Formats: sequence, C-alpha cells, structure tokens
Amino acid sequence: MTTAPDCRRHPAAALLTGRVMHARLRPVRHWFHYPALYVSCDLARLAETERWWFGIDRWAPLGLALRDYGPRDGQPLEAWMRARLADAHIPADGEIWLMTIPRLFGYAFNPVSFWFCHDRAGALRALYADVRNTFGSHHGYLLSAPGQAPIANDTVLVCRKTFHVSPFCDVTGHYVFRVRHSGQRLSVAIDYHDADALLLRTALTLHAQPLDGPLALRTLARQPLAIVAVIVRIHWQALRLWLRRVPFYGAHAPSEAAAAHTATLPPHTPEDTPS
Repeated sequence: MTTAPDCRRHPAAALLTGRVMHARLRPVRHWFHYPALYVSCDLARLAETERWWFGIDRWAPLGLALRDYGPRDGQPLEAWMRARLADAHIPADGEIWLMTIPRLFGYAFNPVSFWFCHDRAGALRALYADVRNTFGSHHGYLLSAPGQAPIANDTVLVCRKTFHVSPFCDVTGHYVFRVRHSGQRLSVAIDYHDADALLLRTALTLHAQPLDGPLALRTLARQPLAIVAVIVRIHWQALRLWLRRVPFYGAHAPSEAAAAHTATLPPHTPEDTPS
C-alpha cells in the first residue's frame, strides 16, 4: 500500500532531492537526466512551515505561492481539493500533501506538481497531477484506482491526454502513472502513449528528509539556481529535438484525436479535471 513518506506524521514539510529522467523512444531516441529538488507540504498545516527562510505567499529564500496551484486564485488549497475529491466520490478524507518545485528567491517554474490525497488510515486514494506548460497554460488530472481502492505500489493509474505540454507531441493518447514508496524513498513514473505506442518515459526518484533550516540553507547553497536551470534545460532539450528534426506541433489546442482515442482506455479511467 502506498502512503506518504514517514516524515509526514511529524513535520509539516519535507525536502525531497533526487533525479528526474526523461526518455523519448521515437522518431529518434533522446534521453537525459537532471538533479531534482522538491518540497512536500501538508496542506492542512501550511502555517507550521512558516520560517524566515520558508514563506507562504511572501518572498523568502524558499517557499510557495498558493496562486501557483489548483484554481490559481490564491484560495485555500486544501478546501479546493477536497471539493474536487467529493465531486469525484473518492474517499480521501485524510491528509493531502502537495509535492512541488518550490519558489527559490521568489522564482519558480513547475512542469508538474503532485497532490497526494490520503484516507484517514493513511492509504493513498488519489493522485492529482497539476501540469503547467511553457506557454503559460495549466491543467489538472485527477487519478484514482479502479473501484476507488487504495493506491498501492503496483497500481496503474491511467488517464487520457487532453492538455498540450510539449511542442514535439500532439494532444492524443494517454498517460500511465505509477507511484512507489518505500521508507523515505518515493518515485513517480509517467509513461506517455500516443495513438501508436509508448512514446515518452519520465521518472522521478526522490529521497525525503524533514524540512528544517540547516537542510534548507545547505540545499540553497548547493543549488542556488536550481529553478532557473529547470526552464533553461527544457529549452535546451527542445533545441536538441528541433535540430534532430523531430516533428514540431507548436502551441495549439487539443486535437480531435484526443477525444477519439478516449474509447480505447480502460473503463475505470477517471476524468481529467481542469484547474
């Protein structure tokens, strides 16, 4: 059974470090991996995370801005997500943890943030993938297991793709998510299948530690430009794909193929939820 890292029962926030890997299988093989830096916060205890070095909706060396997530209007995130869960009839009445790339010195870019929604027994019941693209748009995918069962390490979560992310991929096909947790280690794998077959593989492998001042300051000293590096690396890899003549779709609305492909998905696939 998959639950949040053990530190969730004590500190209100954790720092997660590790690697992100991305692999494209066709029409050319393209692979890279980079360091990853995330924070995970209990949305019911955000006030407990406030320190001079970690701020909520204010400038700080490290922090979060509520307008970066969910409805993007600054309203309390826990209440907003609980309404989404109730609408989807998902029995996630326990803790909700937001795992995201934090703002560093006021700046952030989050390709995807993850909301882990648990029941009162601590079991993971829903995963919300909060996606943002480089064109300034955002979208959310709310995923749950068949029959709203607890999400275990071997649970496969599937949703159709309805949001344009990469200019080198059309808006068609579906995603397959897997969440695995062991002790303080957490991994999230995302496979993207277009209308033909598996096209992209992405994997986050992270180690969680309770977030405190010394750890935050050491991390900032080691990676002061970590967030800037995210957007630089995205554009660098896009340039490499363009030079290799991978088909370029640009910024556009979802294609008709996305709706047509829905019928091929398993019957338990949850609906995507616009944020």
